[in-house]
Amino acid sequence: MNRARRPALRHPLAPLFDRAVDSLCAALDPGSTRHYRGIVRSFLSYLGSAHPEVNSLDQLRRELHLLGWMSRLRSQVPPLTTSYYINRLILLRTVLAELAWTEQLPQLARLIRREDIPHHPHKLARPLTAQQDQLLQQEFVKRNDLGGNAFLLIRHTGMRIGECVDLSFDCLRSTGPHQWALHVPLGKLKTERMVPVDSSVVTVIQRLRFFRFLDPHPPDGRLLARRITRDALIRKLRNYLHQVCRSLGLSTRIVPHQLRHTYATEMLRAGVSLPAMMKLLGHTSPNMTLLYIEVALNDLQREFQQARSKPRYLIPQPKTSLALIRTGFDGVIDSLQASQHALEMFRRALPIGAARSCLERLSNRLTKIVTEIRKLRTP
Repeated sequence: MNRARRPALRHPLAPLFDRAVDSLCAALDPGSTRHYRGIVRSFLSYLGSAHPEVNSLDQLRRELHLLGWMSRLRSQVPPLTTSYYINRLILLRTVLAELAWTEQLPQLARLIRREDIPHHPHKLARPLTAQQDQLLQQEFVKRNDLGGNAFLLIRHTGMRIGECVDLSFDCLRSTGPHQWALHVPLGKLKTERMVPVDSSVVTVIQRLRFFRFLDPHPPDGRLLARRITRDALIRKLRNYLHQVCRSLGLSTRIVPHQLRHTYATEMLRAGVSLPAMMKLLGHTSPNMTLLYIEVALNDLQREFQQARSKPRYLIPQPKTSLALIRTGFDGVIDSLQASQHALEMFRRALPIGAARSCLERLSNRLTKIVTEIRKLRTP
C-alpha cells in the first residue's frame, strides 16, 4: 500500500533548505534523505505558523526562532524520546551548517550549539532471557523455513538484521581444515568483518542457499532474495519474528537486535575478551561494545562467591592431615602457614576496626617469618 505523497511545503526558505539537503544527501541512502527532509519540514512548518514574518536566512535568530522550535518539540504529546529529540537537533544543525557555508552566512552555524544537545541516555543491553532464547531457537529449528534460519544465523553470529539481508551468496569462507568464517559485508559503521562460525551455522547457511535456489526471483548474488526492496525484506523478517513471539506467548516487543545483544552477552560469559568482542560485533569503539554486554545478577553473584572462597591474594589452605605432617624446617613452615591461614580467615570475618588492623599486621609478620625460615633451610 503506497503512502499518500504529502504536498510540497510552501515557505520562502523551502528552496534554500531543499538545496542544502540535496547537497548533504548526495552520497547518502534514501532513508537518510527522508530524515533530513522531514526535519526541514518540521522546522519550516513551525516557522511559518509562529513567525510568518521570517522570509530570509539572515532573519533567523537563535533565541526567538531556534529555541522556540526546541521548546515546541519538548512540549509534544506524547513526549519525544530523548534519542529522537537529539537526532532532530543534530539533523537541523547539520543543515544549518551547510547553509552557513553555501550562503556565506556563518552565523547560521551557531544557531544550534553543542550545549543545546542533551547527552544520550545510558542504554542497558537487552539480551533475551534464557527461557526466551531457548523457546525462540527451538521454534526456529522446528519451522525450518527462510525466516527461522535467518534468525538462527543472526542469533549465532551477532549480525544486525540489515547486515543479514545484505549477505552475499558466497559469504561462507573456509579459513582452514574444518574451520569456517562468515564474511559480513559493509554495515552500519561502514566496516566489514569475518566472524568465526561452527558446523551448526554452516548448516544454517546451506539451508538458506537451498531456499535461494527454490526462489523464482532471478539470482542477484545475495543469500536472501529481495522480491521488492531491501527495506521490504527487513519488514518481512521483523513481522515474522513478531508472529513467532505471539505464537509462543512471548512479548511481541522483542526485536531482532536483542538477538545481537544475546550473542554478545553469551560470548562475554564464554570468556571472549573485549578487543575480540569489538571485532565480532564490528564496533569501532570499546564504549559501543560495552553497551551491548550485560553482566546478569547471577553472574555477579557467582564471580563474587568465587572471589570470596578463593581470593588470589590469599595463601592456599594447607593440608593438616596427621599423615602429611613433616619434620624439620618443612614442618615448621607448614605449621606457620596453617596458623596464618586460620588467622587470615578469622580476620576477614571481623568488621573494619582496630582488631582487624592488628591481625593484618600479625599476618604480615608471619609471612616474613616464613620467608626467613626458608632462607635458613637453603643450604
